[in-house]
Parts: sequence; C-alpha cells; structure tokens
Amino acid sequence: MAATADHLKALLTAHAEGDEDLFYSVALQVAAKSARQGHGKLAVEIRELIDAARAQKIPRTGPTPVVQPRGELASLLTAGYSDVRLDDMTLAEDLRASLDKVLHEQRQRARLERFGFTPVHRILLSGPPGTGKSMTAAALAKELSLPLFTIRLDGLISRFMGETASKLRLLFEAAAETRAVYLFDEFDALGAERTAGNDVGEARRILNSFLLFLDEAPSESLVVVAATNHRQLLDRALFRRFDLVVRYASPSAEQAIEVLRRRLTGMNTAAVRWADLTGKVDQLSHAELVKAAESAAKRAILGGDDMIDERLLIDALDERHALRHA
Repeated sequence: MAATADHLKALLTAHAEGDEDLFYSVALQVAAKSARQGHGKLAVEIRELIDAARAQKIPRTGPTPVVQPRGELASLLTAGYSDVRLDDMTLAEDLRASLDKVLHEQRQRARLERFGFTPVHRILLSGPPGTGKSMTAAALAKELSLPLFTIRLDGLISRFMGETASKLRLLFEAAAETRAVYLFDEFDALGAERTAGNDVGEARRILNSFLLFLDEAPSESLVVVAATNHRQLLDRALFRRFDLVVRYASPSAEQAIEVLRRRLTGMNTAAVRWADLTGKVDQLSHAELVKAAESAAKRAILGGDDMIDERLLIDALDERHALRHA
C-alpha cells in the first residue's frame, strides 16, 4: 500500500478540519512515495486527480441551508444570505486583523476543540452609525458560508414589553438548531432598558435572559454578533461575556477616499482630483460617503455622462454635511 498509516491519519484530519492545502500536500506526499516504490501509474493518477480538483475549485461543502422563520419567529427576526465580503469593505488594519482572527478560528474550530478550546463566537461591535457594524456581520456570514439571522432588539423590546424575556428564549431555542451568524442589532436597547425607570424588573429579566443565552451559546453551531451605536449605555457585565469587542470609528481621510473610489468603480473618475476632497470627507461615516458617491454618480448619469469630476463630488459631500447639521 502506497499510503502509510500516518498519511491516512493526516488526510482524514485535513478533511475534517477543512484544510484543503494540507489535504493536497499529504496527497502529493502519497504520490511521491508511490513513485519511489515503483508504482508510477498510481503516482500519475493521484497527481492528475489533484490537478483536476484544484482546477475545478469545487467547494467542500455548500452553504448551510437557511430555513425561513415561521410563526412567531417570523415577527422577531429576518433570515437570508449575504453577498458582502470583507474585501468589499474599507476597514482599518487593526479592525481587519481582528475580523480575520474570527474567521481563522471559526474555520479551524475542530482543531481548537480537539485541544479543549473554543473559537471566538461572541462578538460585540460598537461605534457611530454608518461605520459598517451590521455590514461586518453580513460579511462574516458570507465568508463562513452561513445564513445571517438579524434580530432588532429595540423593536422586540418595544413590541413585546412584559414578555420580551420569553420571546428571547424562543429565539435562543431556535438558534440552537441552525448554524448561522446571529446579529443582535441596536444592542444598546437592552442596556438602555435595564436602566429605564418604567419597568426595572422586566429590564432585569431581559438582561439576565440574554446573559444566559451568551453563556450557553454553542460555539459549534452559531456566531453571535451584537452591534451598538451607544457603547456607554451597556452594563459593564455585558462586556465580560463577549470573546471579542471591536470599536468602529469614522474613516480617516485616506479611507474615506477609498470608500468613494470603491462605490464609483463603474464610473469614469479620471478627471477627479482626489486630493481636493480630503477637506470635505471629515467626520462622514462610511454610509454617508457611499450616499454622497451615489448622488454624484446619478447626477452625472442623468446629465448624459458617465464622467465624474471633483465638483460633483464636493457638492454631494457638502449636502451630506448639511444633512448632518439640519
């Protein structure tokens, strides 16, 4: 037999952990060993199979099937697949590094769990509106080939005051059955409710229910992402329950220009003097910059041209600043 017991174990380990590069590396070792033992035909066949598999780039597994919420769940969350990747976002280097760490640990979770460790699976994202928090959750879901379930806590709490804790329990029980990324948007609603004077008992039940969910969240079946615009409203006990806390901020001037460039990829921007825009992008969020780029592009298109100059962009950026102070 060309493959040794060690080769077979290594192949099985690589397959179980989804490490494609390691799998092919071991398979090539088997081919080389076969050739040295005089099994030239077998060696050639193994190499041809490896080349064919790499050329086709067939994914090991398809995305996790998404089951649309029904009954009560349909009013509590939305479910779907994202088309956004991390490479589509303009992120600061340290922020991107943190998110790459999440992806790496999730993809290697079987290896970590074999040694008694769990991958990062409880993440808190905080920062001003429009800086990419919700988009990050969507990108993580896409990168991991998982569905994205979105729960807006502010709506849940306001609609079901008095029974929010029981509704959360319903969500948590459903979450245990489907591997996915679960985004708890407007997470500050939970912290704000805890300090509200109208129903402290209900707020405490909501908080305790959520903390219990975080503690019991199985790393092998879900990734929990909580997003908040108001970090200061959150109880300090919440921070200790997350594996990773990431802060977002308005983009730097360089990042802002990159956001504009990305959104205008389909337009002719050869005439744009990008350096002239650096004084106009200050304090604008990623979302506001995208809106400005879209506004400038639509004006050019409706004016019968696909070319944009910095005058169009400056006008659009000035409008976003005016809306900020309206």
